[in-house]
Amino acid sequence: MRLTEWDQLYRSGETAFDQAVPLVEEIASKLTPGRALDVACGAGRNAIHLAQQGWQVRAVDGSAAAIETLRSRAVVLPIQTEVVDLQREKLAIETGAYDLIVDSYYLQRDLFPALKRGLCKGGVLIAIVHTGEPATPRRAAAGELRSWFEGWEILHYYEGEPSEACHKHPVAEIAARKP
Repeated sequence: MRLTEWDQLYRSGETAFDQAVPLVEEIASKLTPGRALDVACGAGRNAIHLAQQGWQVRAVDGSAAAIETLRSRAVVLPIQTEVVDLQREKLAIETGAYDLIVDSYYLQRDLFPALKRGLCKGGVLIAIVHTGEPATPRRAAAGELRSWFEGWEILHYYEGEPSEACHKHPVAEIAARKP
């Protein structure tokens, strides 16, 4: 989808889910709140949940409408928001800056090295991507997501049907701790 289509979707309210992704809730509840980055945050369901749990959150999305929705939903929460077209602009991620990075339902393979570098030692990256055979620019191949985290402590890994009714395609999920 183009950004204008995403903007229309966010303005319609169709993608402004209230509940955080269950995997984000589960993993974050086991961590001590610190600095978090929510990449391709959409309307901010994960960012809002993390901020409510005491995390200092930076939320980034390419859709200005998504960021506007997040800002209006999180008025009293200290969430740093940015509009960044991740496919056209380089996302500035300071090395070792984050305790938690969330990338839910967004696959951009060339972004993963920067996300991994952005974690501090012991930090956790949670990623959920759609899968398909053959792999495409928007869908990972079976086992592909896990292969990017060799040498990391795998806290959670799953491939199969999505746990959320709002997603119709198979997924790969990972929560991995940086060594």
